[in-house]
Amino acid sequence: MLGTLLANLEGMVYRCRLDEHWTMEFVSEGCLALTGYREEEILFNSRVSYDEITHPDDRNFVRHTILEAVRNNRRFDLEYRIVRADGQIRWVWERGTCISHDDHDCDVLEGFIQDVTERREADEALREAERRYRSIFENAIEGIYQSTPDNGYLAVNPALARMYGYDSPGELISTLRDIEHQVYVDPQRRVEFMRLMEQHGVVTNFESRIHRRNGEIIWISENARAVHNSAGKLLFFEGTVEAITERKLYEAEIQFQATHDALTGLPNRTLLHDRMQQAILHSQRYGNLTAIAFLDLDQFKFINDSLGHQVGDELLKITAQRLTSCLRDSDTVARQGGDEFVLLLTSQPNEESVTQTMQRVLHEVAQPWKANDLDFQITCSIGVTLYPNDGRDIETLLKHADSAMYKAKELGRNNFQYFAAEMNTSVTDRLELLNRLRQAIPNDEFALHYQPKLNLRTGRIIGVEALIRWHTPGGMVSPGSFIPLAEETGLIIPIGEWVLRTACRQNREWQKAGYAPIPISVNLSPRQLARGDIVELVARVLQETGLDARYLELEITESVMATDVDKSFAMLTQLRALGVKISLDDFGTGYSSLSYLKRFPVDTLKIDQSFVRDIATSQDSAAIVKAIISLGHNLNLNVLAEGIETAAQSQFLQQNGCDEGQGYLMSRPIPTREFLNLLSAQ
Repeated sequence: MLGTLLANLEGMVYRCRLDEHWTMEFVSEGCLALTGYREEEILFNSRVSYDEITHPDDRNFVRHTILEAVRNNRRFDLEYRIVRADGQIRWVWERGTCISHDDHDCDVLEGFIQDVTERREADEALREAERRYRSIFENAIEGIYQSTPDNGYLAVNPALARMYGYDSPGELISTLRDIEHQVYVDPQRRVEFMRLMEQHGVVTNFESRIHRRNGEIIWISENARAVHNSAGKLLFFEGTVEAITERKLYEAEIQFQATHDALTGLPNRTLLHDRMQQAILHSQRYGNLTAIAFLDLDQFKFINDSLGHQVGDELLKITAQRLTSCLRDSDTVARQGGDEFVLLLTSQPNEESVTQTMQRVLHEVAQPWKANDLDFQITCSIGVTLYPNDGRDIETLLKHADSAMYKAKELGRNNFQYFAAEMNTSVTDRLELLNRLRQAIPNDEFALHYQPKLNLRTGRIIGVEALIRWHTPGGMVSPGSFIPLAEETGLIIPIGEWVLRTACRQNREWQKAGYAPIPISVNLSPRQLARGDIVELVARVLQETGLDARYLELEITESVMATDVDKSFAMLTQLRALGVKISLDDFGTGYSSLSYLKRFPVDTLKIDQSFVRDIATSQDSAAIVKAIISLGHNLNLNVLAEGIETAAQSQFLQQNGCDEGQGYLMSRPIPTREFLNLLSAQ
């Protein structure tokens, strides 16, 4: 029975002498399975001693441990490695005790040795897994935690401690005992967290704002699950935390860019549409008044083209700030595009309140501002519609506000107008005029009329000014109607080029026909000059038409000289180098500086007709005209008076030495045939 029992043990029972070689006196049948050696090869060290098959690195450890147990008269229990007969290294577990005979000191060991390699490998794998997961826990960049529903955190990793602003996990655990109020900025987020856990057992991408230790607020995203025991009792929550503040800021920036104007930071059309819809719904519910104001800056395109886009952008930003300062926080200032703004005034008590706001806006926008060391003042025109009086939907309200704004411009700008039904007709007419203007050149509807310039002393024609006329199937359209529209829309560029080329070609044809050569004057638009290619255009037209440059005079307004002085000087110098003459139109009405006048290459000063008109009746106008004539002559400039309509005006100008003149007294602008008759008669 004992033999059977020993044979069935997974391991080897032994009896060993405590001699120099630790000689085995007895080993069980398990010896072969354990060591790879047969019993007879181990017994009495007949082939090999057990001490020899003990791994060399463990041999001293085994001897020391066993002998220490023998000296202390206790059992021994140890694990070490052996080298089997086939060369395999196996882990064994040995436990035993010392046996004494005849009252002698311990002289033999009895014990049991078992192969525990698989358990050792499993333990090592478990320890490695523990080390690996501990490393992940300790070194993860995401926060990892275990927390209870009511008593704070059980465990956190260093990343979560750093994220929340604590020096160590232990400090966080000991400090944050009330997660609902100490962690979450909005305690309701913890309530929602608990509701989701109770309902689903997990939370996914749960975003919240939380307090860091120093009071800073950051955004986090949590993923967590509830952990229960076998009885279904909740033990704790475990999860991960990711800091997403940068992402949330980026998302907010993207959202802001999608709903706000990049230049001014004001709401754009998209956000305006949303707020207008909300305002309409609010008015429907509470019956209050909502006002929509469409605002356009007067003469912005001239500023933008002549001073440059950088100055234009600065003006738009200044305007945005001024408009915002005039409105309440509950109102909205939006940029519609270009120099157009929309004001949304909500919950207005009455129309008088809207009127007061519009008056405040006009005053603020018109405040002076500085650019290129010059003070400027720009005004605006505003159209106002009221909900529900002037429209029931956003598109109608904006359309009617736009109509009212154009009415404000027609009435002299720098004012506001409430919408009236008849304004729709005006807008329709304007759009129709614009569409016809676009087709005027292809349809050959433009023509030039010519107004002679006379030497006031001799009365002879010494030049002529080319003036555009528009003949449509419906009749003549006044330049005062279509020129401002052309300036505003940019159509003045192709129209101006047509005038320049036609005038040069006509003058050359007159010369070929035998008429005495005289200079022909062409007005240049500020927008033409601002494009930067006027010198190339003039040179090309002169070459194409064959006109000698000295028979072309270009008339510019004096305000051009006050904008970007260096650029204007360079441009005029290049034009003069071509051989053309330069005339300064409407002198005395703009921003002229004597320093500009002295420096710029100008041939002629044209006295504005507003001064000429009153010289016979107004001492102030007479004094101004005398001063301009004297100034021009002192600078060696030719002086021409425009708008001469009476003999008294002509006589005054002759007596005060004005060189040239033009006006209805001499001749209105007339077609080519009539002008040639004047030349022939002369």
